[in-house]
Amino acid sequence: MGDSVKKVLFVNSEIYPYLPQSPIADIGRYLPQGIQERKKEIRSFMPRYGCINERKNQLHEVIRLSGMNIIINDVDRPLVIKVASISSARIQVYFIDNEDYFKRKQIYCDDNGTFFADNAERAIFFARGVLETAKKLRWAPDIIHCHGWISHLVPLYLKKIYRDDPIFSDSKVVLSLYDDTPSAPFSADMASLVRFGGIKEADTALLDQPDGINLAKIAALYSDGIILGSPAVEEEIVRYCRDLSLPVLPYHAEALENGSYIDEYNSFYDQL
Repeated sequence: MGDSVKKVLFVNSEIYPYLPQSPIADIGRYLPQGIQERKKEIRSFMPRYGCINERKNQLHEVIRLSGMNIIINDVDRPLVIKVASISSARIQVYFIDNEDYFKRKQIYCDDNGTFFADNAERAIFFARGVLETAKKLRWAPDIIHCHGWISHLVPLYLKKIYRDDPIFSDSKVVLSLYDDTPSAPFSADMASLVRFGGIKEADTALLDQPDGINLAKIAALYSDGIILGSPAVEEEIVRYCRDLSLPVLPYHAEALENGSYIDEYNSFYDQL
């Protein structure tokens, strides 16, 4: 892709300061700023989890982007888009919201540590919500960079549903993998819930066993490049990515520590 990379869309599971600091949340916060400082346009998205204080973080609804419904399991779910600014970074963050999926205060598990039964639906809603909002913004990304398991359906949807849309026709997907792979299974009907439009059963065959490892494999299968963002990514997932013969940027602890990973990631984008 070379110097043609101008716009990067970040699809994040976590961004600091909206969630506590963690390796994923810190990258969600500082990578977009660094890429913007390297003269690329950026947009960042994350779910509007119920634990995010809207008043403190000055979130407000973007009426012109809200109002669409996304149908999951034959139920219409309103898509609400909110936005906030990280003024010190001069970046905006868009939040995908829906009362049924994201009002609860916990993120992925209830107070007893039980994985939410509707986490598959939440990932579907988030992925489709991000892509539909980018369409409404009429903002055509050259790179879509996904972070965290809740973003892992974006590559499938991009390549199978949105590829012919002029907004996404030239988009490449970069998948950052971390040690956040859920150990609990998703709902047994996940594969059928994921499918809509022209997606066929064969496209989601990996999800016949609906777990975090197979969800990551689905994401890798439809991505154009892989970044290992953690030293503890499941080895089965890493082997699968290498077997796909995709470009893989290895984990680099020192670069993540000193911030030089931003230049490494920026170069990785340009090489796809």
